[in-house]
Amino acid sequence: MFHMLTSFNLQPSASLDEFQQFLRQFTAHLKKIGLLDSTGAVGRRQRHPIMDTDDDRDHEFYFTMSFQDRAQCDHAVDYIYGKQEPVESVHKSMYALVKDPIFTCWEDL
Repeated sequence: MFHMLTSFNLQPSASLDEFQQFLRQFTAHLKKIGLLDSTGAVGRRQRHPIMDTDDDRDHEFYFTMSFQDRAQCDHAVDYIYGKQEPVESVHKSMYALVKDPIFTCWEDL
């Protein structure tokens, strides 16, 4: 599996419920057309003096997206950057609510 972690904050005027609604629409469409395996729940960062050692970033929320492999992820990126509907509108609406996103990818060994 190939995974992407998205860490982010919300814009001051955005609600988490609104973001999650767009995320569900976005990921349901990608799954329907075979460009995504799964998406984890949105989580809220919990500070811990020992277990949370990332002092460089101050992101409040995160979620993961999982793909069958790197090729599926690359096809999803190509599709999103192709600005096709309905994914274009939903993606733009979702990320208009986000600020300071950071994406990290890894592959299971």
